Amino acid sequence: MDKILEVKKLKIAFRTTNGTLKAVRDISFDLERGKTLAIVGESGSGKSVTSKAIIGILAGNAIVEGGEILYDGKDLLTIPEDEMHRIRGDKISMIFQDPLSSLNPIVKIGKQITEAMLLKNKTSRREARKDFNGVLELLKQNILAAQGKADAAGVSERIATFDKFCIQANELENRYNQAWSEASDLAVDIDEFIYLMDKKQYGDIRKSPAEFAGRAARVKHPFLTGAAGCEAELDKLAAQVKSAASGFRPGAKDTARWPALREALTALRNKVDAIAGQTRPDFFRIGYYKLKNPGETFAGKSVEAVNEMCLKYLDEGFMLDFIAMEEKGVAHSYTQALEKKKAVLPELERARAFYQGDFEKGAALQLCRTLSAQVKESIDRLEVVKDSAAYTFESSLSGAIERYFHHKARNPREEARYARQTRRREAMIARGRTVDWKVVPKNVYDLDELRENIVAVIDRVLERYKAYIADSAQVDFHARSIGIVDYLKDKASQVVYKVTKGMARKKALELMDEVGIHDPLTRYYQYPFEFSGGMRQRIVIAIALAANPDILICDEPTTALDVTIQAQILELINKLKRERNLSVIFITHDLGVVANMADDIAVMYAGKIVEYGTADDIFYDPRHPYTWALLSSMPDLDTTEKLDAIPGTPPNMIYPPEGDAFADRNKYALKLDFELQPPMFRISDTHSAATWLLHPDAPKVETPKIITDRIERMKRAGGEQNA
Repeated sequence: MDKILEVKKLKIAFRTTNGTLKAVRDISFDLERGKTLAIVGESGSGKSVTSKAIIGILAGNAIVEGGEILYDGKDLLTIPEDEMHRIRGDKISMIFQDPLSSLNPIVKIGKQITEAMLLKNKTSRREARKDFNGVLELLKQNILAAQGKADAAGVSERIATFDKFCIQANELENRYNQAWSEASDLAVDIDEFIYLMDKKQYGDIRKSPAEFAGRAARVKHPFLTGAAGCEAELDKLAAQVKSAASGFRPGAKDTARWPALREALTALRNKVDAIAGQTRPDFFRIGYYKLKNPGETFAGKSVEAVNEMCLKYLDEGFMLDFIAMEEKGVAHSYTQALEKKKAVLPELERARAFYQGDFEKGAALQLCRTLSAQVKESIDRLEVVKDSAAYTFESSLSGAIERYFHHKARNPREEARYARQTRRREAMIARGRTVDWKVVPKNVYDLDELRENIVAVIDRVLERYKAYIADSAQVDFHARSIGIVDYLKDKASQVVYKVTKGMARKKALELMDEVGIHDPLTRYYQYPFEFSGGMRQRIVIAIALAANPDILICDEPTTALDVTIQAQILELINKLKRERNLSVIFITHDLGVVANMADDIAVMYAGKIVEYGTADDIFYDPRHPYTWALLSSMPDLDTTEKLDAIPGTPPNMIYPPEGDAFADRNKYALKLDFELQPPMFRISDTHSAATWLLHPDAPKVETPKIITDRIERMKRAGGEQNA
């Protein structure tokens, strides 16, 4: 199971004038790469708060009382804001319920889509350079440690050669990118000019045909226009445009001359578009060849032939030997980490026993510092895929310890406050006075549970390390070495990948087309008020996708739309997920919305996940009465019975109930439901629910008939479709 995001024991509350509101109460779930997790529940269930915690935009009065949100080796709850800024909108994007909350009403749509691309590009280029230098230096240190000082000069030379030809590749790629972006930008600008002329929107025209002819010269590059006759043809087409544009002024008076100019512009546009669409050179390979053969021009050779020739030259002259040398460093780094993991295991076991007993704060934090240093030392820094448990161990353990001692000191004060307010209220009632206020419930924490949270951090690392040691015999160091070279190659390429305004505009137009916005050239220059609700939501989706995120969070994106547009937006999100391998968290109050798009479903109520399973588990075998209530109130075309409304309202979470929060609204509630919160009962490997009805001693309660009838219809329909 490839987990891209893990949420562990998350607890979030909000300070209010009336007391502390418990919004999210100890929830855990995993998001798998390329899958959709739906979080379903009524308003106030905590689903939106959870999503805002993931993306780091909780309100100022929020209190994160516990838990972790793990992504890419980081706990998103503990990283600084500048680091979160690099993740938010880049790696994790979010679509909100009201698209106008994400759009600036006085800025044109095109600028709103492109500004994120331009800003993020600067950050990613800077980070890529830092990552490239760091990993290459780390690789060098491990190779030297593995081989000793006997061949230190040779190792340093080969590492330096790798760095030099990557720099050479960067310079070549940078010049290529400038010419390629000019070709790409020119094609877009000509398209826009033709479009505006055809529509007679002369006042919106910002470019001149003569300018296009001059820009064609900047497209020339050996790998773009090096084919025989290509430059001559480009010059000829530019000259035709220049000739046809002589004295031309966009307007009604020149409509007779427009067809000839349009034909010349179209021919130039098609040529530069074809030039930009050619096979991209592999500059990583070419960089080494040019380093050794600086006078080579590759005249008369196709890009495909150059790529093949340079690959052979790189492998035979450098890369095969480099990878063989690299393997020693990779194996050394792995072996060192493995031995340190073996050494830290008994320390983790002793720490586990220590934190299960009674301990003082000073000793607990000292052990945390010592243990964290050992775990940090045991990390294999050359692993491209980070181990979230190890990387976040120090912040997770210290955070859990601080929470334990904070509430250990706070609980008695809270008990005293509660007793004082209770005595005051009772005394006022005894004197016959009218009391129109309630005593704020005790906000105390179970210290045993907080201690278990400390132990759980250690258990997670123990589990990972034991699996790491068990799998050590199957490690493929050759594959790891190639993976590091690919990583360095990608980082080197990112350093020189500069997104120009023209490139951003082209991508924005492509995104607008991808999300189903017709006539993107016109729409690009319009304001949000000129779009319908569904179209605004498509714009927001385009903005969210601009940085190619790993995770897309959709917070009730269809609630404000009519049914037809709802279906279109849902289908669009599904299509984008498949095409981009997106991982999606979809938040909704309507189970019917996610029936055809969710892989897994978490049903939330009063800040807790009350049922969790695959879509089939929830729709074909629901077990929690709240899930039954949601399904019973969901309309469909075939249900003839009266739909069941859920009686009552959710509880006030400033005063959370002692038992099951759904008990007051649950007609199947047992006496125990009002006294004790039910644990999560495991139904299958993928399915669990928090209801006392699943206890072996509970009376048997049948699933409501309206649901069983619907399940039978769904099974029959599924069988007919698969027949």
